[in-house]
Amino acid sequence: FCQPGGWQLSKERKQPTFFVVVLTDIDSERHYCSCLTFYEAEINLQVKSFTMGNKNAEKECEEESGLIPPAEVFAPKSLVLVSRLDYPEIFRACLGLIYTVYVDSLNVSLETLIANLCSCLVPASGGSQ
Repeated sequence: FCQPGGWQLSKERKQPTFFVVVLTDIDSERHYCSCLTFYEAEINLQVKSFTMGNKNAEKECEEESGLIPPAEVFAPKSLVLVSRLDYPEIFRACLGLIYTVYVDSLNVSLETLIANLCSCLVPASGGSQ
């Protein structure tokens, strides 16, 4: 469900997208899956060209095979938060915070940040956020 349009590489960095999917388990309990998808430059992709029949062409392809230059290919990555609570804007803000810390390489441990977010008290339904 993180990549409803399919997992595809892109030649350009796309803007992050956010959406919520509601899953229902066997006991009819709802689970709200908030998903923030962003594109990150891939620097370790190898290109392998294959041709058939021509040995000279095969030799050329072997010489051309190698790494794609950095930031020419972007791959989707998703951050997902699953909850039984329906607070999409709060979850969007939490995922946005994690995304910012990750992308900007801030001097904050992601594990500590996530642990702090998980220890927050959730307001009662219908109460103030």
